[in-house]
Amino acid sequence: MTLAKKSSALASACLLVVGACAQSTAPQWGQCGGIGWTGATACPSGWYCSVSNPYYSQCLQGTVTVTVTPTTSAGGGGGGGTPTTTASGGSSTLAPGYSFIRAVEDPNFHKYLQSEVLNTASDAVLGSPGTASQFQITGGQLIQNANGTPLYAVVESRANSTVMKLKMSWSTTPTTAGTFVFSGDTVEWSISTIARPQNNAWLVCPDAQGHADVYINLGPYSYQTPAGCADETIHAYTGATATARRDIDDSEN
Repeated sequence: MTLAKKSSALASACLLVVGACAQSTAPQWGQCGGIGWTGATACPSGWYCSVSNPYYSQCLQGTVTVTVTPTTSAGGGGGGGTPTTTASGGSSTLAPGYSFIRAVEDPNFHKYLQSEVLNTASDAVLGSPGTASQFQITGGQLIQNANGTPLYAVVESRANSTVMKLKMSWSTTPTTAGTFVFSGDTVEWSISTIARPQNNAWLVCPDAQGHADVYINLGPYSYQTPAGCADETIHAYTGATATARRDIDDSEN
């Protein structure tokens, strides 16, 4: 083989290698995963693949190092006795089949659904990512896994037609009034006796102690908002751990 042919073959081989590398590594800020994604899942050096929602993961700058300490949940209940792991400095690692639920609008951006008194039948609140609870919606029930014990979301009854917000709390007994569903990643609630302009409209209203109590909004979203409250929608999040990080396009997940 002549020197020219050898050089040409070497160049072709290098191009093939570069092409393979390009196909196996997503670009900076590019998609790197999600349901149905068939492209590259690795990110460039100095970048990591961040899960935004079940359908989209993105390469972001930085690195992620998580130290976990296994802890076993109490058996039975909504967790099915599934062991959980606790991330150092963060929330529990998300168990298979569960989602975190969080708000994505200010002033409650990336605050997470949980019990006011953690893992107990108490008021539903939005709180720190580090204490975020995990949830399933099954048979119309919104179920919190409270260290292996199921807690069910219940919505207070409407006293009369002038009441425009209904408080949500947690109970050890399933609800018999109203139905929870995921619409995409958004949590909705409906009941046959009340017509709502938007089934995904929620309110967050601080109580006297400053807890961010969660209410069903029976009125239109972002209109005639009760004094002291904030309009919110709340969304499933399936990242490995709860995070308060503000990513690109966080307005939608």
